[in-house]
Amino acid sequence: MFNLRLFSFIYLLVTVIPFASLRGHDTRAYELRTYYANEGKLDDLVARFRDHTTGLFAKHGIENVGYWVPKDNPENQLIYIIAFPSRLDQESMWKSFQEDPDWRAVARASSKNGRLVKKIESVFMQTTEYSMPIKKIQASPERLFELRTYICNEGMRRHLDARFRDHTIGLFEKHGIENIAYFHPMPDQEGGASTLIYIVTHESEEGREVAFGNQREDEDWKAAAAASVERAGGRMVIEGGVTGQLLVPTDFSAMK
Repeated sequence: MFNLRLFSFIYLLVTVIPFASLRGHDTRAYELRTYYANEGKLDDLVARFRDHTTGLFAKHGIENVGYWVPKDNPENQLIYIIAFPSRLDQESMWKSFQEDPDWRAVARASSKNGRLVKKIESVFMQTTEYSMPIKKIQASPERLFELRTYICNEGMRRHLDARFRDHTIGLFEKHGIENIAYFHPMPDQEGGASTLIYIVTHESEEGREVAFGNQREDEDWKAAAAASVERAGGRMVIEGGVTGQLLVPTDFSAMK
């Protein structure tokens, strides 16, 4: 016997609910944080994270995803990603961490000879619907990470996302570039509607140059790039809107 209710429910699943929801899309709130250490204080800052901060994060339910320093680091940066079940959880967990007496004692002790941090930048993110699951692999030898940011012209990010989803990530893998994760800033963040942030890895800096060179010359890439620009009706990324940093994982990073 035909069951109208069952049919309607199945129809709703396959036509209305996004496919990402059905496959369990990652809805955690990620935070990308960049610390600029004061002159001569980077090693002390890294030690504080290694010996204290990461453990205190875990104590308060904050997930340590990865910690890196730029391969060339003239600004004394420490870059890391942490995760929370939701943005609301972030507020309560961060407050709990900051009010922890153990953290306050560590912060005082580590700063007795001067403040470690000059400036902090932060952006809250969520993975794109086409991002792969984030795997905390301890690779040997360690991989060279690359953090890349694309800033799009107004209304163009959906076209860039489509190109990455349908072509670029597959071509990266084809040429030995490992996809780690793809993010959008949350809507209330700067660039929330126009920015794509992603992480890939390479075996080495020399391997990176070879891989990207081969990708640029790949006929499939040339065709995909041309077709995506034609569909978008113009340039997707603003002039100078692609930036990248080569990153080396710290010895305590959950991801290497």
